Amino acid sequence: MVGRALMLWSMIIGLLSCILTIHAYHEFSPAHHFSGSRYGGNNRRIQHFRTPTVDQLDATFRPPSPIFSSSPSSPSPSSYVHAKAKAPSPIRIHSTAPSPLVRSGMARIREYHVTAYGADPTGETDSTDAILNAIADAVQGPGNGVMMKGIVNLGGVRIDLDGGIYKISRPLRLPVAGRGNLMIHGGTLRASDDFPADGYLIDLSSSSSDLEYIYEFVTLRDLMLDSNFRGGAVQVVNSLRTSIDNCYITHFTTTGIKVQGGHETYIRNCYLGQHITAGADPGEKDFSGTAIILGGNDNAVTDTVIFSAAIGVVIEGQANTLSGVHCYNKATPFGGVGVYLKVPGLTQTRIVNCYLDYTGIVAEDPVQLHISSSFFLGDAFVLLRSINGVANGVNIVDNMFSGSDQGIDIVQLDEKTSKFKDVKQVIVDRNNAKGMNIKSTIARGTVEGTDSSWTVDLSKELLFPNLIKSVQYSLQATGSQFPNHALRSVTDNRIVITTDRVVPASVTVTVDQ
Repeated sequence: MVGRALMLWSMIIGLLSCILTIHAYHEFSPAHHFSGSRYGGNNRRIQHFRTPTVDQLDATFRPPSPIFSSSPSSPSPSSYVHAKAKAPSPIRIHSTAPSPLVRSGMARIREYHVTAYGADPTGETDSTDAILNAIADAVQGPGNGVMMKGIVNLGGVRIDLDGGIYKISRPLRLPVAGRGNLMIHGGTLRASDDFPADGYLIDLSSSSSDLEYIYEFVTLRDLMLDSNFRGGAVQVVNSLRTSIDNCYITHFTTTGIKVQGGHETYIRNCYLGQHITAGADPGEKDFSGTAIILGGNDNAVTDTVIFSAAIGVVIEGQANTLSGVHCYNKATPFGGVGVYLKVPGLTQTRIVNCYLDYTGIVAEDPVQLHISSSFFLGDAFVLLRSINGVANGVNIVDNMFSGSDQGIDIVQLDEKTSKFKDVKQVIVDRNNAKGMNIKSTIARGTVEGTDSSWTVDLSKELLFPNLIKSVQYSLQATGSQFPNHALRSVTDNRIVITTDRVVPASVTVTVDQ
């Protein structure tokens, strides 16, 4: 009995010790500091309770919001709190007062809110200067080392449009070159009625820089860019690793997104259209402008819709990729082009899993072009245009074509300037068509009868008019005779097989261009 009482008393003493220890830890003062590695993960938890230092609180922010405040009656060390500020001027914090942008234990999260600079989120007044001031503060703030040669790493600084709609009267440009790792996001920019007709709402270019790359890792995200039929939306010049993500671009008259030089610009999850429509627009024949121009190398457009423009995508550089792109910008009968490869002689483009909707693909002198797993609707087709008569390393395979029984070929040649004469490694095969004519570089045909000469005409199936490079044939005589036979001619995609006597036979021919 006594032993049981002692055991119960020991358990009570142990429980009280745990409670006192937990209470002491909860009341731990930020003034206490630990050194050495023996504290392990506890040091990370304690760091969460420390008061931020001056360096940690270097941030520009918008006036405080109740969302970010915590009530004095119910303090929480892990919640966001606010410091007092005068609206609408931005305030830099240089004190130990907590910021809505900095958690305890986190360093230098810098986000510049354009409304704090006086930008009008209703779009009633001009916000150009306010937004440019926010951008200037952001890109001229502290950096941490370099990225590519001459480019300062800004550490992921953000210019936040606060979900507003802003009228701007001139392009938004970064005031200095050589900056990287920054983002502009979260709102709408609309060109004013006096915006330059040849300008771009966001212009990542510089006329004074001698750097190899002007900017690196600039992200434009969650934006609606309305050019108001005054020029274009985004221009990226000689920049590296630019990301344009989840943007809606409309009412451009020149180009929605223009990329010049540089490389590795990625455009994804975007919507572009000169006019806001969902197809079958009564004014479609008058659509103009180009949604995207890729004038550099190694760029990609993925999961993007182009719903109105004269041309969907113009490619003027090498090694670019289109994947999951839906073009219904302007129907081919109205003069529209979904994708225009204007890179004669060295195309190096991959178009995969795209949807060409009543508007097709045009490729000038294609060299290393791959088109596969794509869907062509409404008599849309691929046109190979001869500039110097070159087509080399072209794969058009495993696509689906759907038309209206108008006798349209799925792949066509434009030889108005010159005939295709330098043709190598061109494969058009394994495509299927409904209501359109199959064209291929590989074809097979069979004829039967009783004769000494058999002609197999493959001109309707073969793409090039007179370019057969190899022929295989078989002759199966159905009678008791064993005739001698030979391939006599291959002209204009017609293959002639002859025998030394008249026999009933079946002749099958397979050719490759």
